[in-house]
Amino acid sequence: MDRLSLLIAYAAEAGARPFRPGRHDCALFAAGWVKQVTGQDFARGWRSTYRSLKRGQRLLKAAGFADHVALAATHLPEIAPAFAQVGDLAVLDDQAFGLNAGEMIYCLKPQGLGLIPRSAMRRAFAVRTL
Repeated sequence: MDRLSLLIAYAAEAGARPFRPGRHDCALFAAGWVKQVTGQDFARGWRSTYRSLKRGQRLLKAAGFADHVALAATHLPEIAPAFAQVGDLAVLDDQAFGLNAGEMIYCLKPQGLGLIPRSAMRRAFAVRTL
């Protein structure tokens, strides 16, 4: 199966589950994809440790990270958004993570899974297989 097909299947499965901070939010959506592609689980130790996004932010700060984007930056190489490939992480206008699907980006919000234009990508991180 090609990478886009894997991404579509992953997004469809993720979109079927309700948004729950600490269990299924934008950061864990992105981390789950990274784990599936690379085997690296940078959300290990973070899952189920918070029940609100504010609490998650406080835990990140206590651990020395400015936010979830800073945590991702310690694990993945940052690339220019123009060079993002299918499956790379996208940081959106509101600092949410999304998954680059080409011209669109899958994003997980409290309202559910959505697609937004690639033009909303402000930063990107490469997700490459090991």
